Amino acid sequence: GIACLVWSPVHEDHLLVGSWDSSIRLYDAQANQQRAKFDHKAAVLGACFSPKADQVFSGGLDTWLRMWDIQSGEFRVLGTHSRPISSVLYSTETNTIVTGSWDSTVAIHDPRAQEAKVASYNQPERVYHMDAVGHTLVVAMGGRQISVYDIRNMGKPTQERESSLRFMTRALACMPSGEGFALASIEGRVAVEYFDMSPAIQAKKYAFKCHRQTVDGMDHVWPVNALAFHPVHHTLASCGSDGIVAIWDHTTKKRLRQFPSYHSAVNAVAFNKTGSKLAIGVSYGWDKGQEGARQPESSRVSIYVREIGKEVVPKSKA
Repeated sequence: GIACLVWSPVHEDHLLVGSWDSSIRLYDAQANQQRAKFDHKAAVLGACFSPKADQVFSGGLDTWLRMWDIQSGEFRVLGTHSRPISSVLYSTETNTIVTGSWDSTVAIHDPRAQEAKVASYNQPERVYHMDAVGHTLVVAMGGRQISVYDIRNMGKPTQERESSLRFMTRALACMPSGEGFALASIEGRVAVEYFDMSPAIQAKKYAFKCHRQTVDGMDHVWPVNALAFHPVHHTLASCGSDGIVAIWDHTTKKRLRQFPSYHSAVNAVAFNKTGSKLAIGVSYGWDKGQEGARQPESSRVSIYVREIGKEVVPKSKA
């Protein structure tokens, strides 16, 4: 199955895919070709590009953070965690790679240093997801805990919060504007949060239900598996185990578009750097257990790339 999707910061058609089959693959979406494949020893849960997109960093269940040279295919191990790495991101503010792990630490790695793992910071819980905007790093953990850091000074969080959602955090994305972030849970809800703690700004935060269906009078509630903000219009894409991808204007609290259902759970979504393309990763997510795995469609793993137009533009600007 698909674990993560990451677009290149340089080439608007180059897409990196981390997978449960222990590989990361680099695709040219325009040419519909695989350009490179790199193998781990277990599932890859997080990956990112270097700023020049000549290197890739990846980590997962085998606990190693690897740095790959895209041209040669050679790799270097930058550091390890004692338990799986759940999240990998590149900070352009500090030119370091940040990893979050189920070992309840966030680590900083500098590939220019002889000993690349330069720091490790203990967290109160297992790290499930991370995202950053500018010098602000948001860490989502078990127990619905959220920590916000200034990535230039990781000694102590600038904020410690509890998720406003009642169930486990499944996805996290920072607003491109730097004003706040969105969280999603396993119980079909998304919360919109703001960094500014003044009462006037905090009054703007809210949560909404999504990725739910009523079938034969029964409510079916699906996990929201990933979130992504559009880099230009700042609208929000969500995807769920119901096979649906939806676009939201979080400022007006309106859904702008819902795409037709895909053949299985949608595990990941990502906009490219210009916002002209949306990558959608579809694969069985075990939400229906062993019985669901026996269905013919469950063995299909697909990556769709949609050309994006006015459906991501807020109605006030359209």
